[in-house]
Amino acid sequence: MSSLPLVTVICLCYNHERFLAEALDSVLAQTYQNVEVIVVDDSSTDGSVKIIQSYLQQYPHIRFVSTGKNVGNCAAFNMGLQASKGEFIIDFATDDVLLPERIAQQVEAFGKLDKSYGVVYTDAAYITDASEFLYLHSQKYEPAPDGDVFAEVLRRYFICPPTMMVRRQVFEDLGGYDATLAYEDFDFWVRSSRKYKYYYLDKVTTKRRVHEQALSRGLYKPGNKMLASTVVVCRKAAALVQSENERQALAQRLKYETRHAFLTCNFKEAGELIELLKSTTGLPVLYRFISLLNEYKINLGFLRKLYHKVRY
Repeated sequence: MSSLPLVTVICLCYNHERFLAEALDSVLAQTYQNVEVIVVDDSSTDGSVKIIQSYLQQYPHIRFVSTGKNVGNCAAFNMGLQASKGEFIIDFATDDVLLPERIAQQVEAFGKLDKSYGVVYTDAAYITDASEFLYLHSQKYEPAPDGDVFAEVLRRYFICPPTMMVRRQVFEDLGGYDATLAYEDFDFWVRSSRKYKYYYLDKVTTKRRVHEQALSRGLYKPGNKMLASTVVVCRKAAALVQSENERQALAQRLKYETRHAFLTCNFKEAGELIELLKSTTGLPVLYRFISLLNEYKINLGFLRKLYHKVRY
C-alpha cells in the first residue's frame, strides 16, 4: 500500500470529444504514483462515451460514472465525489490539460501546510482549441493572495478554477457543490474561504482551454441561468460577511455585477443586485441612476460593447 496520500481526479465530460483523449492522457501521464481516476460523463451527445470506453478497456483502474441524464456540472461532480476515496480532490474538466508534475507539486505543497489550508491553487497557461498557447493567468490578473482570501474572493476574480487541489474535508464540510446552481466556482470560493485558508503555488500546472463552448462565455447573455446563480451566491456571501473590509469587498462585487447585468439587459437580476447593494452599503448616486434606468428597462447595451471595443 502506498504511503503517499491518495489524490482523486474527477474528470468531468460533456461533449468534449475533440479534447478528451488529450485530457485523459494528461491525467494518466502524472508523475505522482497514487492517483484515483474517475470519469463522469454528463450524458454527452457526441462521441465522448465511445472514447471513454476505449480508455476503460485499456486502463481498467479508471472508474466510470454516467449521470444517466444531463444534470449539469455541479450535480455531475457530486456524483464523482460520492464515488471517490481521495484525501485530495481535483475537479478536472476534460477540455483542459494537466502538466505531468501537477499532482506531485500540489501534494508537496499541502505537505508543508497545516490543516487550516483547504485549497492549493496555481498559475495556468491558457490555450486555444488547437492547444496553442495564448497567455498565462498571472499575466492577466493581479497577484494572487494566500491565507484568508474571503474578502478578495468577494472583491475580484483571481483564481483559475481548474488549477485547484482541494482537501477532501472541505467538500465534506460543504456537502459538495450546490447542485441548484448553474456553475460552481464562485459559490465554492465563498463558502470554503470563510472557513479554510488558500495557498498559492507559483507554478504553471495546468493548461486551460478557451473556446466558444466554454460555460463562462454565456454568463451575461440575457436569461442565462449563471447570472441568477451569481445573485444567489452574493446573498450567501452577504450572510457570511464579518467585517467592514469584507462588506466593502462585497459592495465592490455587487457594483460590478450590477453594471454588467444592467448593460446586458438582465433587468431582473440587476434589480436583485441593486437591492442587495442597497442593504449592504446603500446606493451611491450612480447606482441610484442605474436603478431608475433599470426599473424602466432602458437598453444601454451599446455602452458595454463600445467599452469592450475600445479596451480590447
